[in-house]
Amino acid sequence: MAKRGLSRWLASAVRNCLAWALAVSYGATLSLSVAQELPVTELKVLGGLSTRSTYKQIEQPFWLKTLPEHTAGQITAQIKGFDEMGLKGTELLKLMKQGVIEFGVVPLIYPSGDTPVYEAVDLAGLATDAKSARMISASFRSVLARHLSVTYQSKLLGISPFAPQVLFCNFALRALTDLKDKRVRTITRSQGELLEALGAKTVSMPIAEVLPAFQNKTIACAVASSMAGYTAKWYTSATHLYALPLGWNQEIHAVNQKVWDQLNPEVRALLEINLSKLTESLWLFAETENQKGYDCSTGAKACPMAPKGKMVLVKPSQADLATVRRLATQNVVSKWAGRCSGQCVNDFNQTIGKTLKITAKKS
Repeated sequence: MAKRGLSRWLASAVRNCLAWALAVSYGATLSLSVAQELPVTELKVLGGLSTRSTYKQIEQPFWLKTLPEHTAGQITAQIKGFDEMGLKGTELLKLMKQGVIEFGVVPLIYPSGDTPVYEAVDLAGLATDAKSARMISASFRSVLARHLSVTYQSKLLGISPFAPQVLFCNFALRALTDLKDKRVRTITRSQGELLEALGAKTVSMPIAEVLPAFQNKTIACAVASSMAGYTAKWYTSATHLYALPLGWNQEIHAVNQKVWDQLNPEVRALLEINLSKLTESLWLFAETENQKGYDCSTGAKACPMAPKGKMVLVKPSQADLATVRRLATQNVVSKWAGRCSGQCVNDFNQTIGKTLKITAKKS
């Protein structure tokens, strides 16, 4: 009986495998057929910073290779990093509104300076892991989409991170309380507010000036992605790397609404499917690159690059995680609410607030 039962199970497994193979084959044929019926379409895309690994390894190959392959060559694209076009970042959404930029990536650090609603998905201390960062982005997506549509006549296509932003320090940082009275280079306003709540003194400076500042001991710590810090050779002067994300440097993917509306409906549907895959790839890549930055700055065997640093990797304690959440909720969120509109705060409470079970109050 046992042998007969095993035989029946094997026969069933073979039939299932054959059915799956046929379904995959049919799906591939159908996709190719549909793709060949698409109108020939060339897209103009403005990508992120051309020097970043996300652009070189994910964005550029997606538009130049993956998308044409998935559409039998019917949809192609031209792409340039915004720095290659001589743009600084602050003007990106305005140019998209005008239609000068058709498809584009916009780091939220640029518009958030003038428009606090764009800060909401990356308030320091709210997302200390990738799962939380994704949840926050997903919950606030509809709010960003509405604001982008009304203010810039553009359509939101996705949200993705550049990378977690962590602390490099040139002293033996063991806990967040050690930051008291230390000078720390920060990137965003909310990072500064969080670190100041911990007693640190914050300063803003270009990434190229950080290494000399470490060497001259004019700063004790600096915030950056782990790979950015590694490639800038901070490991030659900094000694401790604190593995606690203080932000994710979120970016939005968007398109001018008129440009979008003029596309064939089947092209739009296909683009939405593939762009969701692009943003998923960027989330996964951010986590992978973050670990690579840890490995290479600390000299771990897993590091595929040279030279390797000798920094000490410090993982946050449960006490520090609790402190960050408390200060993020009490200090960071409340200060952000003070500079955002009443509607903005209400939108936060109905989305991110419900997700994290916190409430922002406008003072």
